[in-house]
Amino acid sequence: MRKFKIGLIGLGTVGTGVYKALQKFNDIEIEKIVVKNINKKRDIENFDTSLLTTNADDVIKNPDIDIVVEVIGGVSPAGEYIAQAIENGKHIVTANKELLAKKGEELFNLAEKHNKVILYEAAIAGGIPLIMPMKTIMAGNDITKIRAILNGTTNYILTKMDNDGISYEQALKEAQELGYAETNPTGDVEGYDAMYKITTLSTIAFKKRIKLENVYREGITKVRPEDMRKANELGYKIKLVALGNLNEDGRADVRVHPMLVKKGDSLAHIDYVTNTVCLEGFPMGKIAFTGAGAGEFPTASSVVGDIINIIEELKHTDDILPMMRCNHVEYADMIDIKDTYNRYYLSITASNKVGVIGMIGNVCAKRNISLSTILQKGLSQDNTADITIVTEVCKEADIQEAIKELTECKIDSLIRVE
Repeated sequence: MRKFKIGLIGLGTVGTGVYKALQKFNDIEIEKIVVKNINKKRDIENFDTSLLTTNADDVIKNPDIDIVVEVIGGVSPAGEYIAQAIENGKHIVTANKELLAKKGEELFNLAEKHNKVILYEAAIAGGIPLIMPMKTIMAGNDITKIRAILNGTTNYILTKMDNDGISYEQALKEAQELGYAETNPTGDVEGYDAMYKITTLSTIAFKKRIKLENVYREGITKVRPEDMRKANELGYKIKLVALGNLNEDGRADVRVHPMLVKKGDSLAHIDYVTNTVCLEGFPMGKIAFTGAGAGEFPTASSVVGDIINIIEELKHTDDILPMMRCNHVEYADMIDIKDTYNRYYLSITASNKVGVIGMIGNVCAKRNISLSTILQKGLSQDNTADITIVTEVCKEADIQEAIKELTECKIDSLIRVE
């Protein structure tokens, strides 16, 4: 039996999971592993340290290696490693969502030029099988809508804020202590991670390339416990939602931001570190994928699945996995966030004087903004009123202009409502 040889770039959490998961396969052998520090202690029983190298060329240019698996993340040097590996005749498996969002077109074109494939099941939703089903069994569908929770860190923080009534800062600290959030959590809490994922996911779903710079991004750092409480009173939960919509004119609206989601909606019940992706299209209707979006073994499951898919194809042909290759020929015409239409939740602090609510209503009416809900509960010690407003559907540009005109008020929160 021929043994297929793997070069692994990275032996962190995901790399370790991949190493452990591959040990049960008799026809797969890890040839070399690129790491930063050979002397670092590894959480692997009876580990053969002779596999380790700090020189990426030992993997990239090794003629015995069939597949290079990249799990170090980031754009550089991961992008250079993958490009050089392709040029040296290697197929690629990666979990690198940032690289795909920023350099995907360049790398996929290079892979096609050299008749190689890049598989990336783990890059979008960790252990949830998503990319392969979309590009194969669901290939006959016209997918027009994506609603997803793609980041476990932010979902954990928002769930803790909601369930325990604690602040964002407290929930983040707990997430860091449990290992769900990095010491520097910016990539997660400011929405970058989810933005990278929805960019690639929308590209696949809509069969048009989505430019990362045209994807709107907003994180969760401004969400307050008061917003959680008010959302619950109004019948909603607050989630960081990744959205992709393709309208009838073929224009794409792709974004990531907090949203008030109705309690009856399935997205409202995705808690803690769980991820979900809901797709809508024709003829399939609506379908959802839910599971572990990160972690050592869930992510390793997707990586190993990609490895096995490549190997099974290589047993029969060199022109492997045609349906999994990038075949996009055009860019999507993107809709700017200011031109989108949404409902909005506003939490406002205003002076307790006659006519304040009327003034707010007049400013909104001037901008063609209808108000669905207006709530005022009690007064603060400084004689200010806490006013909560939910609008009907209106244009983003109009609500932003209205906010500018509400000079007598302090806008504590503005969150879109699904």
